[in-house]
Amino acid sequence: MGKKKQSGDSLGRSLIKDRFGSRHKSGNRSMLHTSELNDGYEWGRLNLQSVTEESSFQEFLSTAELAGTEFQAEKLNIKFVNPAVGLGLLSADEKKNVEKKHSEFKNLLKIPRRPAWDKGISADELQLREKNQFLEWRRGLATLQDEEGLLLTPYEKNLDFWRQLWRVVERSDIVAQILDARNPLLFRCEDLEHYVKEVGREKQNLLILNKADFLTYAQRRTWAKHFDACQLTVAFFSATLAADDSIPEQPEDEQSEEEEEQEEEGNDSEYETEEEEEVVGDEDVSVFNGKNSAKLLGREELIALFKSLLPKDHPRVMKGVTTVGLVGYPNVGKSSTINAILKDKKVSVSATPGKTKHFQTLYVDEHLLLCDCPGLVMPSFVTTKADMVVNGILPVDQMKDHVPPVNLLATLIPREVLQAHYSIMIPRPMEGEDPDRPPTAEELLNAYGYSRGFMTQNGQPDNPRSARYVLKDLLCGRLLYCQAPPGVPQSSYHTVPITRPRHVPQPTPAAVRAAAVNKVSGDDLDQMFFKKASLGAHSMGVQRIASGSISQPGSVSGSTVTLNGEDKPWKNHKEKR
Repeated sequence: MGKKKQSGDSLGRSLIKDRFGSRHKSGNRSMLHTSELNDGYEWGRLNLQSVTEESSFQEFLSTAELAGTEFQAEKLNIKFVNPAVGLGLLSADEKKNVEKKHSEFKNLLKIPRRPAWDKGISADELQLREKNQFLEWRRGLATLQDEEGLLLTPYEKNLDFWRQLWRVVERSDIVAQILDARNPLLFRCEDLEHYVKEVGREKQNLLILNKADFLTYAQRRTWAKHFDACQLTVAFFSATLAADDSIPEQPEDEQSEEEEEQEEEGNDSEYETEEEEEVVGDEDVSVFNGKNSAKLLGREELIALFKSLLPKDHPRVMKGVTTVGLVGYPNVGKSSTINAILKDKKVSVSATPGKTKHFQTLYVDEHLLLCDCPGLVMPSFVTTKADMVVNGILPVDQMKDHVPPVNLLATLIPREVLQAHYSIMIPRPMEGEDPDRPPTAEELLNAYGYSRGFMTQNGQPDNPRSARYVLKDLLCGRLLYCQAPPGVPQSSYHTVPITRPRHVPQPTPAAVRAAAVNKVSGDDLDQMFFKKASLGAHSMGVQRIASGSISQPGSVSGSTVTLNGEDKPWKNHKEKR
């Protein structure tokens, strides 16, 4: 009888035998065949494959390989960003140099022209000419950006939108540029005015400063004088007030009294739209006399101005009808202006730029026709990309970096206004810093996020979300900043109104610690060094005190013993039955 096998083999050993037990070790057969050394060019491999066409990416890689270019992963190239520094802002010297370059190359900013054509040119040939001329225009702007290092607005690169502009200019007798009254020169395209005169000498240019209710009468008068010097016709309009029919007319003497009262007492609200501060009694804006008026026009007055710009015997595109073409940047209020003039919602309105896609014609009456052009971002000089976000050229919801725009906003709006408007407390500059410096984006957004409860999952303030709210308040006019004309000091043009201080709630200790700057100052070190240490003796365990040995009031032991002398006064055994 043979030896009985042990049945206690482990499961792991059984699996190993089942998988590798059938393999047999072979001898050393390395010398039976020659080895492939791969020391020569492999002519029989795939590197002899003919390549006649390849994608742009493959062509880039092939060119880089021929040039011997090496690529490194960027995930390890860490860039430290100091939040205390004005990220995305230019210094005074840098800004001065950029503005000097802008004035030097100002004449090179042009819009694409429609090539000359007549009835004998076919449609295909005309499209080919338009594409070629448009391509040359784009190459010129790209060269201007690359060689001179200038920053341009992200201008419209779709040829179909520019075709809409060409048709609007050709159909119109008056081409009106609608500008944002808070910064008109940024949205004004001077080359468009030249192009209008190139298309037809009889055509007229007009500037409509929309959202003019944000400006005071003195500010509107300053802009009127500026455009008088430029020999341009300007009209101040507010689509919001015109839609509500809320532009009152009041005598001049009553207005002057109200202004004196406001100067003495101050306004209750932080920013109030300037409905109409001063109305000159003998001034009639329905008939243009060659001098711009600073009056805020209503609906009927704007329509009368359209009709009075051209004499009755002036040649028109349509006989007996004055056609007004409305052109401007996206989200400056073209559609809102048309709806206010027509007293009806004929054009869709959206807060996102670029809502209007095609031009359309709308009759106000039998003698006035409006032609709405899609919003076009025309090439213009800007200092930084933060300027485009703050001025509404780039959508706030699509911004990728919120720090530079908020840093710019903090330099435009004073600290006291931000604190009073949002009822927050922004940390003051630390020891050794400039006491008058503006708050950084981190300081402002941290305080705003804690006060509104905008927090992330790890308990930190959600700064990107807070930045969108703050920037939209600036675009809507809740936070007001108006740019001064050239040659006018900004400090005297735009003054912060005297506001009544609001009640700021006392922040919680957690909010104070979180909003505080994570930096040790000299005062903190001095306070920690000279802090008096509390001395005392302590013992572990429960100390029994006799009932008759209650100390006098004011002593240490007397303050820790109850009146009945018990060490556990919360236990009342007398109530047990």
